[in-house]
Amino acid sequence: MVQNPARRTALADAAIEVLARDGARGLTFRAVDVQAGVPNGTASNYFANRDHLLHQTARHIHHRLTPDPAVIADLLRAPRDRALVTALMHDLIRRISADRAGYLAMLELRLEATRRPGLRAQLTGTIREQLEANVAYHLDGGLPGDRETVLVLYLAMTGLIVEHLTLPEVLGTDTLPALIDTIVERIVPAT
Repeated sequence: MVQNPARRTALADAAIEVLARDGARGLTFRAVDVQAGVPNGTASNYFANRDHLLHQTARHIHHRLTPDPAVIADLLRAPRDRALVTALMHDLIRRISADRAGYLAMLELRLEATRRPGLRAQLTGTIREQLEANVAYHLDGGLPGDRETVLVLYLAMTGLIVEHLTLPEVLGTDTLPALIDTIVERIVPAT
């Protein structure tokens, strides 16, 4: 396999765009090459097969969706209370909305994982690891609530994100900030 990290990243970014636009069935080496604007055959030089492309794309999506440490550090200057959790959830929605293709691609990968046991195992491990890291971060950071609080908040926010990115007219984008506030208020205990 070719080892040009910048080109590999560009191809992974192109694969995310293809997944978001065309779904998993549309994710081909040729489609990635076209999206990346590289010569035909380039993607196949970087990814051994379609499964490898799917796995590497999933890893790259998680990298793209990782919060900016500077933004998080700035947010964490606030007291460890419900208002901070609310600010963190608003930041989450801001990041997801800014990289809509990344999250839609992740949804496509989740659907594809129902048909590919190897991808399902990888995504399950990655998502579980991230969820556990979020629980630990919440608890270790002294944020209000317990493990169950984080799990219920995760499920509520995931549902809101799916609705917002796939059928935004159902809830309307004007109501999104108030819905986030309500979710946190109903789930996270006051301190």
